[in-house]
Amino acid sequence: MSELSLLRTLFEYQAWANEDLLASIGRLHGAHHGQERHIAIRLMNHSLVVARIFAAHLAGREHGYTEDNTAETPSLSELHAALAVSDQWYLEYLETISSDLLSEALPFVFTDGDRGCMTRREMLLHVVTHGGYHRGEIGRLLAQLSITPPWDTLAVHLHRTDPSRRMAAAAE
Repeated sequence: MSELSLLRTLFEYQAWANEDLLASIGRLHGAHHGQERHIAIRLMNHSLVVARIFAAHLAGREHGYTEDNTAETPSLSELHAALAVSDQWYLEYLETISSDLLSEALPFVFTDGDRGCMTRREMLLHVVTHGGYHRGEIGRLLAQLSITPPWDTLAVHLHRTDPSRRMAAAAE
């Protein structure tokens, strides 16, 4: 599997996992779990903002953020739409970039003003691992409410999106 192919798989997984988790957040009743629902939306919004910031770094444009989250909390439907756009941007980016460019180092400035430099590869890996970290936080929050969180693993994603993998294992 090529490096670009692996990155595409990880971002396809992230898009799938985001959809699944947003559906679970949507089932949190505001009257009973309003605070937890708010925290979950804020965490996913933070993940979105970071993804947008790094997309801007990758595209060589300004992102306009001075914080790693927004002052206002979006509605779940607004967040869902924005995450879908962001996830699609990364998938399209991975279809257009050459593997040679992945090792290109890009200088940037963090929202706190500190300077940084990462390769395109490192930025992409940061975005996908950062998203997983915060989905895990939300999964733990759901579990504490006795709500079964989505089964958010790469293995589950691969087998749900390609059921023939189960048959391949049985054939051996």
